[in-house]
Amino acid sequence: MVEVSNLHRTDTFMSHRNARLTFHGRRILVCRVCSGRPIAHVAKEMGISRPTAYKWVRRWRAEGEAGLYDRSSRPYATPLGTPPAGEEQVCELCRSRKLGPARIGPILGMPASTVHRVLLRHGLNRLAFMDRPTGQVIRRYERERPGELVHVDVKKLGRIPEGGGHRVLGRQAGRATRKSMGFDYVHSAVDDHTRLAYSEIHADEKAATCAGFLRRAAAFFTTLGITRIERVLTDNAWSYRKSFAWRQALAELGPPADSPAPTDRRPTARSNASTAPCSTNGPTNAHTPATANEAQPCQTSSTPTTTTDATPHSQASPPSAAQTTLLGNTARAWRVQTGRRSC
Repeated sequence: MVEVSNLHRTDTFMSHRNARLTFHGRRILVCRVCSGRPIAHVAKEMGISRPTAYKWVRRWRAEGEAGLYDRSSRPYATPLGTPPAGEEQVCELCRSRKLGPARIGPILGMPASTVHRVLLRHGLNRLAFMDRPTGQVIRRYERERPGELVHVDVKKLGRIPEGGGHRVLGRQAGRATRKSMGFDYVHSAVDDHTRLAYSEIHADEKAATCAGFLRRAAAFFTTLGITRIERVLTDNAWSYRKSFAWRQALAELGPPADSPAPTDRRPTARSNASTAPCSTNGPTNAHTPATANEAQPCQTSSTPTTTTDATPHSQASPPSAAQTTLLGNTARAWRVQTGRRSC
């Protein structure tokens, strides 16, 4: 990376794979020329043209080592570029009317390629990037400062045997080589603001391993300037929620641990023929919460029967003929609405 003052920005350039000269090669070129050898002979040896060799020697003599770095080919000024007012009109049409370059161009009298470049410059080249109601560009979720939140998780990956697995050897041959191979566990910690990541590969995901990884991840972030971790976000794994070693590691860092609320495994009530109010015309959309030992009102002349824990099934009165017909119609209508067929 080199900072070029006359461009007023910092650019990073990567040489392509077929480049004849890199920064190191240009230094060799300058050294050979400075030793008194003709530029034409040095250019032939390095497989470049004379003008190219003269260019780099001239830059070195004018700017020194900084002149041997790559420069941006962008011009210093673009007098025929799209004016700021025209760019604002393009962006406004894209935000308000959700139009693309092919439709904005004829409206403003611009080529579609020019409109595309303007939208690309402002990050509006994809309609999926914008919020449809407001037209604002959707930015990624990000915390305000480094170390405010660190995400920690583990990825379980199966080990690949020597010589390849079943994809290379086939199912039968690969089955013999994959026995007792086990798994590798990739522990990762990602800073929410900078997206700086730190990962380690371990043989397990036990509590002691997770706690040690957290300490080493914090030390790694400290070397790069993130001296304090305020919060740690994990999943509901046992080693994160129940481990004393993990809690001790968090106490050493000082952050309160943020973890999702545990999943409630209790059954949830749903509306069906026994809990929803029934009518003679089939099921209704209204829902009345059922209470313990309380029958739901039924809009029929028959008397509802409630079976409780204290009432044996043998003593419960059987449903009347009207109730049987009503429940049959309700189940039939429910199957018609959901598209299910009776077995």
